[in-house]
Amino acid sequence: MKKLSFIIALLISATSITFAQQPAPVPPMRLTTTAFADGTVIPLKYTQVVGDKTVSPDLSWTNVPPGTQSFVLWMHDVDLSINKTSEDNLHWMVWNIPGTYTGLPENVPGGAHLADGSYQISYFGPGYRGPGAPASGPLHHYVFELYALDIKLDEKAGATAVETRVNIFKLMQGHILAKAGYVGLFHRPQ
Repeated sequence: MKKLSFIIALLISATSITFAQQPAPVPPMRLTTTAFADGTVIPLKYTQVVGDKTVSPDLSWTNVPPGTQSFVLWMHDVDLSINKTSEDNLHWMVWNIPGTYTGLPENVPGGAHLADGSYQISYFGPGYRGPGAPASGPLHHYVFELYALDIKLDEKAGATAVETRVNIFKLMQGHILAKAGYVGLFHRPQ
């Protein structure tokens, strides 16, 4: 009986040591905005309804993995298919966001090359293009996806937004350390 008690005590002790040596789980990277709650309607200020006065929402992220050299932000309308393909509407892509950043401010200025060294593009030009789904249909899902990369991408904008997105995603393969998403809903007012 003493041997059995001793063996059980050893097993419990070994199990405790094994669990104690396990590294704490790393929390996932999170993407947020103060502009609207995740999964809710995007305010008009950030949409095409206001015309040329459209501004990008502020975005922030936490739990960035060690070794992050840059970020890629991709905003797209997943409810739209362009020319009966798997391609959807690219509303905004920003790449080479410095790895030290923890967010982007509201109203990122337009232009292909930003002062911090990052680049941006949308389906209609070099900058943020807010949601614009028609009033006659359902709410569209606009997804913001943020990727933490272990490299800085050597890529400028291509001939089209689609070509650029394809090139960026090819270069990202094998270098994604973490990914986070955030969803906004929108269609034009009736």
